Order: sequence, then C-alpha cells, then structure tokens
Amino acid sequence: MKKKGNKDLPPISTASLPDVIFMILFFFMVSTTMREQELFVKYTLPNATEVQKLEKKSLVSYIHIGEPVGVWAAQYGTAPRIQLNDAFKTAQDIGQFVAAERDKLNESERAQMTIALKADENISMGTITDIKQELRRANALKISYAAYKTLEKK
Repeated sequence: MKKKGNKDLPPISTASLPDVIFMILFFFMVSTTMREQELFVKYTLPNATEVQKLEKKSLVSYIHIGEPVGVWAAQYGTAPRIQLNDAFKTAQDIGQFVAAERDKLNESERAQMTIALKADENISMGTITDIKQELRRANALKISYAAYKTLEKK
C-alpha cells in the first residue's frame, strides 16, 4: 500500500546567499594587497638556481632598474633608468631613499631592512655596482636580488 502523493522537493532557500557572497567579498578585500607603486620601467628578471623567499615583505624596499615604458620612454628614451618609489632618480639619490624608507620602520626593525634590486637581466654591471656603492654609503648592507627560479638539469 503505497501512498500516492506529490513528492516534490522543497525549494532551496536563497535567503542567506547575499550574506555568503558578502563574506567572500570581504575576505578577498582583506587578504589582497594592492600594488603600492606604479612601475615606470620594464624588466625581465634573471634566472637563478638558488632562490629564497623573503620572510617579511614589510621590511623590503624595492629599487627597479630597467627601460622606461609608455609615456616615460618618449620622455627619457630607452636607456636604463632607476625607479625609486614613484619617480625616476639617479644613483646619487639612493642615500635619501634609504633614509626615508628606514624612517618609516620601527626602531627595532631598522636593522632588518632589506633592499631588493629588481633589475633587467641585460642591465650592465656598472649600473648595479654604482647602486651597490651608494647602498654601502647609506649603510644599507642587506641586499636582495629578485630572480626567477630555474630547475637545475642533471
């Protein structure tokens, strides 16, 4: 004796759907970091076999070295330029840049500050040496070179 009735499934409640979407949106807004500076130069990072990730990115200041792009290429040409934050600078301006970046950090973190060089793989070593000399004068002795990791072939 079977009961003959309409056995439709109840509709799925969508009342909490906006709450779920809002929570996901809020999660991505909180966890995503925005680029703090606009890149005025283009560079292709060199390849390296020994690569380490930097521990605290908040203690890292970046120096970008490469060819100007877009409007900047028309103004400055295609010669490699140094970008510090949102401006083109010379190697002599690096001391002021390091001092300003160091002042942004807490007193306890200043000794751990790292300068990361993001340089095009075709930049001359003379330019890199000039930058390293200025960093040495500014007492910024922790230097990191940005690179892509390549797999070693045996």
